[in-house]
Amino acid sequence: MIKVLIVDDSRVMRSSIARILSRDADIEVVGTAQDGKEAIEKAESLKPDVITMDVEMPVMNGIEALKKIMEKDPVPVIMMSSLTKEGAEVTMEALQLGACDFMTKDFASFGTLANREAEIITKVKNVAKNKVRFLLRKLDISRKPVIVNPERKVRHEILAIGASTGGPPALQHILARLPKTFPVPVVIAQHMPKIFTQSFSQRLDATSQLQVKEAEDGEMLKSGVAYIVPGDRHMSVKRKGSTVSIQFNDAVQYIYRPSVDLLMGSTAAAYDRRSFGVILTGMGNDGLAGMKEMKAKGGYIIAQDEETCVVYGMPRAVVTANLADAVLPVDKISEEIMRML
Repeated sequence: MIKVLIVDDSRVMRSSIARILSRDADIEVVGTAQDGKEAIEKAESLKPDVITMDVEMPVMNGIEALKKIMEKDPVPVIMMSSLTKEGAEVTMEALQLGACDFMTKDFASFGTLANREAEIITKVKNVAKNKVRFLLRKLDISRKPVIVNPERKVRHEILAIGASTGGPPALQHILARLPKTFPVPVVIAQHMPKIFTQSFSQRLDATSQLQVKEAEDGEMLKSGVAYIVPGDRHMSVKRKGSTVSIQFNDAVQYIYRPSVDLLMGSTAAAYDRRSFGVILTGMGNDGLAGMKEMKAKGGYIIAQDEETCVVYGMPRAVVTANLADAVLPVDKISEEIMRML
């Protein structure tokens, strides 16, 4: 059984989450807490496998409680956030502090209620299964880029990255080690809501040497700039002569938003064998179809290894299909990117 502690100052929300999780035979809700202080006490006494943690609470908020839990006795934590700018900023901070994933508290807004209920159950089971893999892993987010040979010829003209669960800290680690003079544009699809990608791009920009921004429809790609796909859009890369631009394709139907498949497939179509793809931690197989297209064009593909993934789903799909040219721990991916470029 997966033991879960639910932390939220709303009795209604505590009851709702408990009711959803209790429907799964493998999950047991062992307790609830109404603030961060009570959460710390119950985490010590109940020894849960997973904690769902509200961001905004009285007495002690979710961030303070998360800090203390990670310092004293780390447990996989899924943050439950309001869909607001402030909620997004705090959630990004929580992911940097050690939370493994997040969900927004608008259970009726994205897809059907049944899909949202299935999502929280799946996330709880995934982080519980993989908790040993990431709990005590501390990545050294350094602004110092890897040392490269300046005479090495550029073989590729774009870097495309796809990620989902566990992606934010992995992306921060990778981008922080790329130099300001990075020779190609970077396009990134990270599964998260729109308002979260705004805060996420700002946080990455503050910790990276290259410029990181949320992508805009129709803008031309520039070397040394990383473009984050807005969370409520689908984005493709389009070539016209010698120029390459971003185009939003919201009419296209994909399960995940933003779609890694669309970004990777369009990158391959625009750059052919000069495309370079990286697939990071995440559940499901988004990116597999797009990377098949990239591989068919002769592009180069890196997959994050199982040991450093929070959820080894998206990379596993790519590796199992024999598409990856390199399978690497997250702290080695920047070095391989720079070696190839």
